[in-house]
Amino acid sequence: MQVVRPNKRRLLLLGGLLATTIAAPAVLTRPTSAEAKGVGEKLKDAVTGKGDEDVTPPEDLMREHGVLDRVLLLYEAAIRKLSSSEDVDPALITQSAAIIRDFINNYHEKSEEEHVFPRFKKAGQMTDLVDTLLRQHEAGRKVTETILKLAPSGTNDADHRRQLTGAMQSFITMYRPHAAREDTDLFPKLKDVVSSNEYDAMAEDFEKKEHELFGEDGFEKMAARVAQLEQQMGIHDLDQFTPR
Repeated sequence: MQVVRPNKRRLLLLGGLLATTIAAPAVLTRPTSAEAKGVGEKLKDAVTGKGDEDVTPPEDLMREHGVLDRVLLLYEAAIRKLSSSEDVDPALITQSAAIIRDFINNYHEKSEEEHVFPRFKKAGQMTDLVDTLLRQHEAGRKVTETILKLAPSGTNDADHRRQLTGAMQSFITMYRPHAAREDTDLFPKLKDVVSSNEYDAMAEDFEKKEHELFGEDGFEKMAARVAQLEQQMGIHDLDQFTPR
């Protein structure tokens, strides 16, 4: 069983809440059930660390783009190795593409399509950009399926190797500007096209879906999977990318 060790900030909060409760005069009226629940949730958050900060919808989507970009680096490393006839474990490519399929195509992009894009459409803002992004989502899913299909034999057969490297390169070429436009043009405007209640509800919907698909700490687990693949592909050491 995992033992949660509260940090100093949480211990102070916990102590303050307990002190307030103990010091309260007996003549005070009994708190309502809602008030009692609120105190209980604060005590729980103080111990577990939850509630320390809220992740906004744009922040949530942008950090998921971080996972995407790290997989693009895995694709680039695989392309370099295949192009120079180096040995590449096809399982590394398959697992990388599976992360794209499961976490990006089927979760991240679905979140955008169900919660983000319709808001801009309804507001009549940035509709041309949204239409392009939607087309690219569909194209990306097809390319991912191609990569998954070709990866097992793509490191041995010359023709499959050429097709595999072409598919990975086309995915990289599309998704670098795709994610950049969302991060700089679309996501910063999201708060302008939804109410504050919708904005908060969207963050809760993202978290709920993430937990349904990947369990608690789904993002952290996915980032850890990517880090393992980086180790196996030989690109985990960040300093190797520093110009000499």
